[in-house]
Amino acid sequence: MPEMTLIDAIRQGMDEELAHDPNVFIVGEDVGVRGGVFRATRGLFDKYGPQRVMDSPLAEASIIGVGIGAALYGMRPICEIQFADFIHPAFNQIINEAAKMCYRSNGDWTVPMVIRAPYGGGIGGGLYHSQSLEAFFTHTPGLKVVVPSNPADAKGLLKSAVRDPNPVLFFEPKKGYRLIKGEVPEGEYLVPIGKADVSREGTDVSVFAYGMMLYYTLQAAQKLAAEDISVEVVDLRTLYPVDRESILTSVRKTGKALVVYEDNLTGGYGAEIAAIIAEQAFTDLDAPVRRLAGPDVPAVPFSHPLQDWFMLNPDKIAAAIRDLASY
Repeated sequence: MPEMTLIDAIRQGMDEELAHDPNVFIVGEDVGVRGGVFRATRGLFDKYGPQRVMDSPLAEASIIGVGIGAALYGMRPICEIQFADFIHPAFNQIINEAAKMCYRSNGDWTVPMVIRAPYGGGIGGGLYHSQSLEAFFTHTPGLKVVVPSNPADAKGLLKSAVRDPNPVLFFEPKKGYRLIKGEVPEGEYLVPIGKADVSREGTDVSVFAYGMMLYYTLQAAQKLAAEDISVEVVDLRTLYPVDRESILTSVRKTGKALVVYEDNLTGGYGAEIAAIIAEQAFTDLDAPVRRLAGPDVPAVPFSHPLQDWFMLNPDKIAAAIRDLASY
């Protein structure tokens, strides 16, 4: 299998879906001639033309509004939000329109659209280019929320998202766009939405993560193996609907659980995973459920030393696992 970066796998997934279905199109800021600010759509404008890869105004509400309208009439838009931080102007469109359309119409109308958004810190982007916003949307029935952590899953999950009959938010860890590499199967394949993956088998501690934090957690687990600490790493992949069965199976195996996420600690997505474990696997636990996340400050700082203080890394994750394993 060929090795790809995360961004190359995402681009290939979009390319294949554009070729697979003439109703698929891409719309967003600078996605056309420029190929996107991260070059996710590079080459697709030349291949498919301006009717299939369309530059939009700098207006996120219109990007999502156009996507919803097109989806209601049988198209399958891939709407790119240039940075997840810019999604707020489109919040009403996503939460009150896209998410509720199928329910409010008793299933008569569906909204088959994908909203792609690079999220997270670590690139020196400062306050408005570093946010993790997944928790806002995992509270909303009618949406699916997907976060890939490796190239093979990114491509397969994106293709599944495009073919899904209702809206999918597809958050991409931009720090990992060119840092994360891996083998990608050749030919047609899909990765199912709603199914977690055990990325590494272990017996002492279960660690649940997604996106960039999954990548770092695997590095931490490898380091701790030399200390005779066996870490099971579960890639959640889909945050909503979450794969409760895989979470509980892992916790019942190891008896200890750590949830790692990049967002602020309080009210972050990891609290939902901790609640599931506490409610349904309490008697299987040998230690309290732990969360490791970003500090409760308003945003990722621009200063690189302060950014490093805010961001998790393999050493911080290893320290938290080591502490839990010794409980």
